[in-house]
Amino acid sequence: MIKGYYFITDAELSKNGNVSDVKNAIEAGVSVVQYRSKFDDTDHMLEEARLLREICKGKAIFIINDRVGIAISVDADGVHLGQGDMPYETARALMGKDKIIGVTVHDLKEAIIVEKKGADYLGVSPVFSTTTKKDAGMPCGVELIREIRKKCSIPITAIGGIILDNAREVMEAGADAICAISAVVTRDDVKEEIQKFQKLFN
Repeated sequence: MIKGYYFITDAELSKNGNVSDVKNAIEAGVSVVQYRSKFDDTDHMLEEARLLREICKGKAIFIINDRVGIAISVDADGVHLGQGDMPYETARALMGKDKIIGVTVHDLKEAIIVEKKGADYLGVSPVFSTTTKKDAGMPCGVELIREIRKKCSIPITAIGGIILDNAREVMEAGADAICAISAVVTRDDVKEEIQKFQKLFN
């Protein structure tokens, strides 16, 4: 389900915009697209989310970051929650049992709690130092991924400071999926850059 290169949008970093990036991500064969917007304009987010949902339909899992209401409105496949977002239990009650819910964790204790609650996958963040998310916190390194892999059975998505040079190390530690935002959306050929990461999983 959650495996390979995990694509997350970033309109501020993107050279070509979210729509172009998502189309390229789909062409590159990603299995998951997460729509993340740093802007609070709900109307704009709804309009863009609907468009991206159509691009992903039948081709990739479409996840909305944080905004459960938008996820429900566009019939997204799921939602991704941070530790400071809506509680998992509330999101599950609103989304229903068939939707995917991923939760970001920063240590082993959080990971174990989240898995017991019923989350579908974990987002371990930040693995390395990152400038993409201002409130990401201190890097946890690949050792935390190893610890979580020993104790948790649900998929692990690693994010934060990942580039081609360190991606294999992250995978070998136990990550099922990796996300590298700035290493992809800041480049001229998004599809080609994603495919370089995808080849690591083949």
